[in-house]
Amino acid sequence: MPTYAYACTACSHRFDAVQAFSDASLTECPECGGALRKQYGSVGVTFHGSGFYRTDSRASPASSGASAGESAPAAPSSSSGAASAPSTAGD
Repeated sequence: MPTYAYACTACSHRFDAVQAFSDASLTECPECGGALRKQYGSVGVTFHGSGFYRTDSRASPASSGASAGESAPAAPSSSSGAASAPSTAGD
C-alpha cells in the first residue's frame, strides 16, 4: 500500500499515512482538527535490469552495427547490378 504525506493548513503539522488506493483522503488533522492537504513530491523510482531500454534486446553494438552496415550497402548494389543486366541482355 502506498504512503501519502499530509500537512495541516492550520498548524503546519506534517505526517505520513499508509492508505490503500481505494481509501478516501484524510481531511482532519489529528493534532488540531484543522484541514489537511496532501503533499506531492518527486517520486524516487529507479529501474534496474534489462528490458527498460530500446537497445537491451539487441546484440552487442559492434556486432549488430557491422552486420547491419554490411547488409545495407550490399542490397542496393546487387539489385542495381541485377536490374542493369537484364536490360543489356534484352537489347
